[in-house]
Amino acid sequence: MISVVIPCYNEEPVLDTLYRRLTEAARTWGEEYEVIAVDDGSLDGTWQKLVEIHQRDGRWRAIRFSRNFGHQTAISAGMAEARGQAVVILDADLQDPPEVVNEFLAKWREGYHVVYGIRRRRKEGLFKKAAYFLFYRILRSIAATPIPVDSGDFCLMDRCVVDILNRMPERNRFVRGLRAWTGFRQIGVEYERQARAAGQPQYTFKKLLQLAIDGIFSFSVWPLRLATRLGLLVSTFAFLGVVFTFLQRIYADWFDKYLGLRPVPGFATTVIAILFLGGVQLICLGIIGEYIGRIYEEVKGRPLWIICDRLDTPPATGPAQTSTGGKA
Repeated sequence: MISVVIPCYNEEPVLDTLYRRLTEAARTWGEEYEVIAVDDGSLDGTWQKLVEIHQRDGRWRAIRFSRNFGHQTAISAGMAEARGQAVVILDADLQDPPEVVNEFLAKWREGYHVVYGIRRRRKEGLFKKAAYFLFYRILRSIAATPIPVDSGDFCLMDRCVVDILNRMPERNRFVRGLRAWTGFRQIGVEYERQARAAGQPQYTFKKLLQLAIDGIFSFSVWPLRLATRLGLLVSTFAFLGVVFTFLQRIYADWFDKYLGLRPVPGFATTVIAILFLGGVQLICLGIIGEYIGRIYEEVKGRPLWIICDRLDTPPATGPAQTSTGGKA
């Protein structure tokens, strides 16, 4: 069976189109399938629309969070609920076309454990395109684990990979990075990313920036090393400044005659030096704070999500799913 995980946040306008296109695409798969839609605390009629679809098609299951826990958490919850031998991650806005899943399945049947989509072309603005381009290449250059460029969450994963991800208790989750970290046989499939089918984009610039920060700080210690290098660089300049000042005081006449540098006390120089050193120190403290904040989130041990409602079809085999939510 194929499980399709769909995180939803204020996606009421697009769900009917999503249901139609996904159902049509699934007819070509040649496999049983289920859909797990995760309502991530939507404020519109998303849940009511999911109820209607579930009543119309029992293969569509749904869980509803008690509040908005975030896109990556919604994906993680859907994977924890999935029962299929392969799990597809698909956003509700149809920017990632469900028709491409057939190509994913073909690669999966060839023996690949992870098949991810590579965005060949985007239908976003120039600023977003440039931001995505820079982010993926910066992440690739500093991450300890190679993360494919221009690949989002749209993918297919084998059950063995999903089981490993479900055992990871991380809170600041970056699913595409965790997916790459597991290893196994992975391959990309190029596709053209579409414009949003309906409604307004729910991934704001602030959310995208937070996702980028999670990706960088979760998969690289390079920022910490950068803080160390900045400290060494500033210390070197400070030491050279001390040597220069000492020599200038001893050989004042020579500096004045040949270099035109007379030792004159200056308030501006002192202020600039203090502000520069203070700025570097604050940057380093901020970087350390990002890592400490993640440690703080981990040690609290709270559930990753809370499920307040559920639309479920009892599985043919195995125990029934619980309705309390919890950790991945």
